[in-house]
Amino acid sequence: MTIRTLMIPALAGLLTIGCGSEEELRRVELEVGDLKLEVFKLRQAVEDGNKKAQSDQQAAAEARTQDRRFQADLQDSLRQVQETTRALNNRLNSQQTKGPIRPQAEPQAAATSEDERAFNAAVLDYNRGNYPLAAEGLDLFLNTYRQSAKRPEALFFLGLCQYNQRAFDKAQAAFDRIIKDHAASPQYLPAKLKRAQCLLKQGLKPAAVIAFQELVDGFPGSAEARTAQQELSDLGL
Repeated sequence: MTIRTLMIPALAGLLTIGCGSEEELRRVELEVGDLKLEVFKLRQAVEDGNKKAQSDQQAAAEARTQDRRFQADLQDSLRQVQETTRALNNRLNSQQTKGPIRPQAEPQAAATSEDERAFNAAVLDYNRGNYPLAAEGLDLFLNTYRQSAKRPEALFFLGLCQYNQRAFDKAQAAFDRIIKDHAASPQYLPAKLKRAQCLLKQGLKPAAVIAFQELVDGFPGSAEARTAQQELSDLGL
């Protein structure tokens, strides 16, 4: 019902009254007032409906945007895990070709078992996607087992925890420690690759390009060099 439809009967009533009594005039005025109130209510209902429709459209658009961001983040995390796993496997295979590792003495083996349990517990949290808890466990491991052979791996997973939480500066610091203090470990090349990716994520493109190129030129044929070359290609270089 339109405002014009509501007002026509009232106007018609006014026109037919002519010089009628004051009582009739007051009755018509009341009817007109009631009609105005109905018109106001209708306008308010239309405005409320329009606001709700706009709010629903905005909420739907935001939901679609968040879903796209979640999917992109999920794909990026999956790609990083796949690259890291492949790089670590390559490094492990390289170490195995050097010959078997001789068993350690019994007391030292017991100590290693203890730090391995602590390390594995933190990695389990990482694999479950609980990055804050995993980072806390890895920090505790690094502070407790300062002589552990697992330190390079712990630093690497700590860097991955920070990377997956988008704390790229903290992740870079963890990878820098591996490069500086554990150059002979299997995590050395994976750490150099992740450090370069951290630089790129922080918007430091020139430094990232240099770091990727160092891998391509210095370690040709490695999985990390191939990934670095792909990163450079994605940057149009």
